[in-house]
Amino acid sequence: MAFTEEEIAYMQSQPLARVATLSPHRQPDVVPLAFEYDGAHFWIGGGGQSVLKTRKFRNIGSGQLEVALVIDDMPSFEPFVARGIRIYGIAEQPIERVGMVGPGIYSRITPTVSWSWNLAGEPAGDTWYESHKTVHTQ
Repeated sequence: MAFTEEEIAYMQSQPLARVATLSPHRQPDVVPLAFEYDGAHFWIGGGGQSVLKTRKFRNIGSGQLEVALVIDDMPSFEPFVARGIRIYGIAEQPIERVGMVGPGIYSRITPTVSWSWNLAGEPAGDTWYESHKTVHTQ
């Protein structure tokens, strides 16, 4: 399965994701960053060779390829409105390419499972938001 049109529209409306990686010692690290979705994969990275020195790329380079992304926002606190998408995926070793922030070093992430909630932006009401789970196949 793939992302729905609503999920893709939401992702395209958001400038940042939070990406979590694991160190070789299994220490989680999360960082906000710009991302690109090409219709099948996510791309993270940019800049020159210095991006390879960042913790996320050192973690991926060490073979810790399982990653998580969260793309979310809170359009309102009163009433309480939260919406977003959580994605598990597998990262690939970085390559040179031209991406959304220009030429640089990028890692491609293949989504494996995702959960989205409240993309329509409805107030929470008396219950928490129900999530929509998708298992992605390539």
